[in-house]
Amino acid sequence: MTQATYSTLSKRQRRFVDACAASGCSSLISRQELVSVCEDSGVYTSPPTWVTQDPARKHSRGIYSIPEIDEADSSLSSPVAPPVGSPPQAVPTAPSLPEIDLAAATVLGMTGGDRASLVPDRVQTYVPWGHFKSIEKILRAKIFYPVFVTGLSGNGKTMMVEQVCAKLKRECYRVNLTKQTDEDDLLGGFRLIDGNTVWCDGPVTSAMKNGGILLLDEIDLASHNIMCLQPVLEGKGVFLKKIGQWVRPAEGFTVFATANTKGKGSDDGRFIGTNVLNEAFLDRFPVTLEQEYAARAVEKKILVKAMGSLELDDEDFADHLVRWAEIIRKSFAEGAVDEIISTRRLVDITKAYSIFDDKMTAITMAISRFDDDTKEGFLSLYTKVDADALGAETDEEASIEAEASADLASAARIDLQVPYDQKDNAKSRGAKWDNEGRRWYITGSTYSSDTEYWDTYSPTAVTTVEAPF
Repeated sequence: MTQATYSTLSKRQRRFVDACAASGCSSLISRQELVSVCEDSGVYTSPPTWVTQDPARKHSRGIYSIPEIDEADSSLSSPVAPPVGSPPQAVPTAPSLPEIDLAAATVLGMTGGDRASLVPDRVQTYVPWGHFKSIEKILRAKIFYPVFVTGLSGNGKTMMVEQVCAKLKRECYRVNLTKQTDEDDLLGGFRLIDGNTVWCDGPVTSAMKNGGILLLDEIDLASHNIMCLQPVLEGKGVFLKKIGQWVRPAEGFTVFATANTKGKGSDDGRFIGTNVLNEAFLDRFPVTLEQEYAARAVEKKILVKAMGSLELDDEDFADHLVRWAEIIRKSFAEGAVDEIISTRRLVDITKAYSIFDDKMTAITMAISRFDDDTKEGFLSLYTKVDADALGAETDEEASIEAEASADLASAARIDLQVPYDQKDNAKSRGAKWDNEGRRWYITGSTYSSDTEYWDTYSPTAVTTVEAPF
């Protein structure tokens, strides 16, 4: 093949090469990167054959050579914000203070470490759902439009924002708020570096200067100190009074806030530490997105993908888990139970299953943080959803059970735990009431007549010596 150049490519091919360059791809590009560029740009629906089926372009397994990207990359410019990976802009300091060291600014002036890490990694197992498309539309528009995202724990609020940023190659400045978070943490402050006092931008200031996405995570845990963000949420910029500098937001800057509540506190006490946020602060978010748990089909797809990354192939288990979680959530909504199974916990169960290779062990370990009654209730419910969960009974287990039944059959008295609403039925079958001991009991011979029925009342042998009552 004659060596192609950027100018010899067709118009559509050049558009694709431009999209590769804009996505930060090098001239050696992986198949997964080709897929991502196709999804993001829409130029092709799948990796183009002029790349994947040209032997001259195949560099190694899954890696292709598109030298035209280097030509396209050199012609691109970004007048609004510096490209990902470039060093941060120099920050003016007060005249009497020394300039901040560049390496220190990289660490202290931004969240997430070095500049390249500010674009979140793309999670290959992520399933876009819920408000993903709406958030993508907002970010593609590159307008200032603060969004409040609320919903119960573990349903993917934060990951959704991060994965939209990853898809669009947008920097995401994630700040996890607490009661102690103050203006200095958010906007910036003076730091002691190498014996010198220097000013370092906070994540809010850095996001504004670089046209990034500011993600205020768990905003309802913050105190009134976040009122310093009022002008930021208006899109007008912020005045850094400590250094006398006015910072205006660059194009593309916007704010997302996530919370388990709507900023009105937690009435049921499930989200301890959440605060009632100032109404004027909340009013600066034009829209609120309510994130529910995913529908059964979507949640199953999430679990199947998670299992695939763990080299598991058990769609039935995934189906049983989402049905189980769905029943529990409905019960929670009706007030029948006080706990809930989140999507995050279902993924945790699949990880435990990949380690311990036992479904009930994985589920038990994942829900052991609940109180004993709730845990046992959830486990019992799962065995009804998945009849095969307990597995086949081993010879040893069968032998132990047979011995226990034999002991009960020879007992003179067997105490029972009979619920009040079932006492008449138990009495009709031969159970007797011990008024002094305040419990129901039967003889061993009565037990032998219907062991399966009496086993439901947790029979306990009092003595193994036959004796009259």
